[in-house]
Amino acid sequence: MVGNHPNNKIVSLQELGRQAQSYRDAGLNVVLCHGTFDLIHPGHIRHLTEARGFGDRLLVTVTADRFVKKGPGRPVFPGSLRAESLAALAVVDGVAVVEDVTAIPAIRIIRPRVYAKGSDYVDAKDDITGNIRREQAEVHGVGGEVRFTDGVTFSSSRLINQYLDVFTPETQAYLNDFKSVHQEKELIESIQSLGDRKILVFGEAIIDEYCTTTPLGLTGKSNTILACRYIETEQFAGGSLAVANHLAGFVQRVGLVAGIGRDERQNTFMKEALADNVDDHFFHYETAPTLTKRRFVDTDINKLFEVYYQDPNPLTPKLEAEICQWIATHAGDYDAVVVADYGNGLISAAMVEAICKHARFLAINTQINSGNHCHHVINRYHRADFISLNECEVRLATHNRHDPIEGLARDVGHRLSARWVAITRGMKGAIMLDLDSGLTYDAPPLSTRVVDRIGAGDAFLAIAGLCLAGNLPPDVALFMGSTASAIDVQIVCNRESIHPVTLFKYVSTLMK
Repeated sequence: MVGNHPNNKIVSLQELGRQAQSYRDAGLNVVLCHGTFDLIHPGHIRHLTEARGFGDRLLVTVTADRFVKKGPGRPVFPGSLRAESLAALAVVDGVAVVEDVTAIPAIRIIRPRVYAKGSDYVDAKDDITGNIRREQAEVHGVGGEVRFTDGVTFSSSRLINQYLDVFTPETQAYLNDFKSVHQEKELIESIQSLGDRKILVFGEAIIDEYCTTTPLGLTGKSNTILACRYIETEQFAGGSLAVANHLAGFVQRVGLVAGIGRDERQNTFMKEALADNVDDHFFHYETAPTLTKRRFVDTDINKLFEVYYQDPNPLTPKLEAEICQWIATHAGDYDAVVVADYGNGLISAAMVEAICKHARFLAINTQINSGNHCHHVINRYHRADFISLNECEVRLATHNRHDPIEGLARDVGHRLSARWVAITRGMKGAIMLDLDSGLTYDAPPLSTRVVDRIGAGDAFLAIAGLCLAGNLPPDVALFMGSTASAIDVQIVCNRESIHPVTLFKYVSTLMK
């Protein structure tokens, strides 16, 4: 390090590792602290001061922005500012930003004599991420020890929620009301209690492709055609594949019934993209391909246009009979059936009848998209326990553009003898109607940042449907589904699934 200016303390992780080695060569003991440090408060000061007392030099690493999974608007401050705040403290000798969700890369490179954590990590069972156990093992592997500071702890998340206006007044009021009824531990344990459920997902498998481009401008010979420079293509497992993967993190077994084509490369991709505990029951179309949606996007994930690769009539009588027979034989073996009906030709009237007859608990979404607009509605089903639709889908089902949406959703629900109907409304949040009690629950959006809306409805359907199938209260189902959706809109397409740790950390932040 050159001089004493705080910025001179901020270096790369590799350089921090070299500094640590120089301290060891001089016979000094190195202490490492790691965290998000999004808002430096008295608890941090006490923690770092006490940690410095465990050795001769204190090095601190912070989690890079893209790995911070603490909820909406987090981190409030970018990694560069968080590092600068730490470097300004006299007890800190060096700071680096770590491109990982854990401290493991820092531990391996710095090889601290002591790795210091706060007293809230003393019991590893309280860490829902499981990261503290892995970090402890890594510390022991490099010959160090883990020690815990015992100062009074403060919650950065609670301070940020209360004083930095992360949430709109509407969202803050909703969370305050929700917290007056429910506790964080109760919510997490209630979701964990559903792990023994068996869930069947039924619907079209979709391969989503994002072709990233850089727009160059209008072509020289036309003032209507946009020219773009191609950069790269990324494939995602979408449709019913994504719904199954969302559920796979929360229950032991997920069954998946879907129709796919015969392209071996695509089929290999889909199988490899599924979680290990998803039992796929793929039925092969005789000539139709797997539905592929190729979207051309710019580097900010703005959609330019998309192309469908599909046969709108993929079924043959033989294949239809095989799927109906499978449903009749196996659907009753599952605690719940989640139908992701994208209206692209897989689910026939006969399959609808079989599902309605044999599903013990039935959650349904009938999605409106470019491939089925104006002719695909929930009314093709005659029963459901839980219906999840967006506002446009409700209005199409009732042929009503103007009347209040809640009354229309109740009409849809009563027509299918449903117990619950959810209306997802994008940046307006979501509504859950309990048709048995007549109560309505309204949740505002729980995300302050939107990267990509593709797949958010699937995440809501999966998690809210699981909650209701597991007899959790409808307000909890709405909260959990909305939280899953809030996480999903920050993920590009279906690049990641909703993981329990991510969901629980988000819930923890919201409940502070």
